[in-house]
Amino acid sequence: MIDSHTHLDLCGQPAADLVAAAQAAGVKLMLTIGIDSSSCRAALAAAEAFPQVYAAIGRHPNAARGFDDADLAELRALAAHRRCVAIGETGLDFYREGAPRADQQRAFAAQIALARETGKPLVIHSRAAEEPTLAQLAAEAEGVSVVMHCFSMASRVHECLERGYEISFAGNVTYPSAADLARAAREVPDDRLLIETDAPYLTPQAVRRERNQPAYVAHTLAFLASARGTPSARLDAAVERNAARVFGWE
Repeated sequence: MIDSHTHLDLCGQPAADLVAAAQAAGVKLMLTIGIDSSSCRAALAAAEAFPQVYAAIGRHPNAARGFDDADLAELRALAAHRRCVAIGETGLDFYREGAPRADQQRAFAAQIALARETGKPLVIHSRAAEEPTLAQLAAEAEGVSVVMHCFSMASRVHECLERGYEISFAGNVTYPSAADLARAAREVPDDRLLIETDAPYLTPQAVRRERNQPAYVAHTLAFLASARGTPSARLDAAVERNAARVFGWE
């Protein structure tokens, strides 16, 4: 198994414990995500410390206030690290709006350009901003490898697939209230699917009372395999191949 999106520094346990628990559950590799300056550095430190961990370097839209050329220069320097395999998470969040929309859009544009410059995939966060997120991607991200993290655009799944985006589902796809996401998950071809925890958030339904961690990606895999009528081992192998292709890890 793989976890294509987690936040080890936010999980409330030592990274060594989280990685050991994930390995015991069968998780071979995971991508830990930077959302601001300190978490980007924490992600790279975890990736240096554990061979199972790789890092993504980005500025979350809620951390994009005042984003400027110095911030981009910092991201560019961090993204050059040999254990950084993706740019993001970046995108637009008009639900909480922790940063002005203009700042979010500027940071998003800069990270799209950085993904193009580095040849690394772009990890997208979008909340309450479907149309502007897709519009900015259409205008600026042609030819960039795009991962739709914690996919929530159930009604736009075919549009995202037609654009060539990778679709990543988190634990919320397992919730009884998310039948639309489960239906969308059945529409994604095996070779375009990724699975994540987004830990410590979105704990899968089977362990929902607990704080999420990378080991729990197994529950989301099991749910998706059942929903798609596919043996878990077959889906797992497909997701592992997809992650290796997208992130270039081994």
